[in-house]
Amino acid sequence: MRHKRTGSGGTIGLLQGTLDMMILRTLERGPQHGHGIGLAIRAGSEEFLHIERGSLYPALHRLEEQGWIDAEWKTSEHKQRAKYYRLTRAGRTQLRLEASRWERMVQAIARVMRSA
Repeated sequence: MRHKRTGSGGTIGLLQGTLDMMILRTLERGPQHGHGIGLAIRAGSEEFLHIERGSLYPALHRLEEQGWIDAEWKTSEHKQRAKYYRLTRAGRTQLRLEASRWERMVQAIARVMRSA
């Protein structure tokens, strides 16, 4: 995953599991092929996050193995064969759990940063 550089010259790192959560959130809007998922995350982050194929597709396979997403081959909008992913019921449950954990973590980090 590539990130735009911050003003200080460092990069923003994502916590483990964040990519999975963003994929699940993207698929909550409806089925999508891998490239479309990457583009949706990029657009949703206002071009800040650029998901590399080497990060995206292993995450999709991992989520499929967990039973949180299903996949089927279809013809894309460009008339090419593409694997479309959709969120399962178990994936919706996992997304709620992960989103709740994420909110608690963001709040905890914000408290630490305010007290510093």
